Amino acid sequence: MPRRNLSKEECEGIKERASFRCEYCQCWADFSAQSFVYEHIIPVAKGGETVLENLCYACGGCNGHKYIKTEGIDPVSKLIIPLYHPRDQNWNDHFSWSNDYLHIIGLTPTGRATVAALKMNRQPLVNIRTLFVMAGKHPP
Repeated sequence: MPRRNLSKEECEGIKERASFRCEYCQCWADFSAQSFVYEHIIPVAKGGETVLENLCYACGGCNGHKYIKTEGIDPVSKLIIPLYHPRDQNWNDHFSWSNDYLHIIGLTPTGRATVAALKMNRQPLVNIRTLFVMAGKHPP
């Protein structure tokens, strides 16, 4: 199925479903220097469709690092593992926050592979998380 344009209502629904945060790194859209996108979880290039069940709200950084990836390497087992799927999986089952809430910890092979592939602890995110912790706005 070819890519299609989303309606305004669909876009608003995707944002609300994501609580206005990146569904991968959990950064807030309102406080991000990067644009957010309606990301194809299964990329169109790999047969993914432009349907609500295959779309998530993602920051430009996570989307850019994910690109057309659907798998990543688990740094512990060194195996190729499917990446986190925001529609089919629960974020808290695969990720947690470090004690200082600055870094995302992968709890499962999927979580670890996703943290590595999407570079979910890139320095700009850690910097903004530091400010949010100080302001009492983090963790989400």
